[in-house]
Amino acid sequence: MIRILAAGALAACLALPLQAQDRGAIESTIRAQMEAFLARDVDEAFTYASPTIRQLFGTPENFGRMVQQGYPMVWDNRELRFLGIRPEAGGYVQSLILRDPQGVTHVLDYLMIETDAGWQINGVSIVPAPGVGV
Repeated sequence: MIRILAAGALAACLALPLQAQDRGAIESTIRAQMEAFLARDVDEAFTYASPTIRQLFGTPENFGRMVQQGYPMVWDNRELRFLGIRPEAGGYVQSLILRDPQGVTHVLDYLMIETDAGWQINGVSIVPAPGVGV
């Protein structure tokens, strides 16, 4: 019964609109990490990752290699624009558009969680372009 109440309370909290200050903090976290990547400061970029992500990669260098190889549009990001935000998976998903150095646009979803250190990035997904399929 306690689990059901706890789950209901969590769902009710996530159903509440995100406060403007939290939206601003989420955007600031993402922007700061993007700037750190452009400066090639992987130590700084790593600080914006959640404890789960930091534990998964272990070192800023491992994390930086993963971003450089798996998310080149984040590593060399240009023209960041924020889209909508929605509650999901114990946090919020902030959608955004990035333009890479070649001028190609990419849509990404950032899973953001609130920790004792503030809002942190708990995962990033590349959103497939609409109408593209196999």
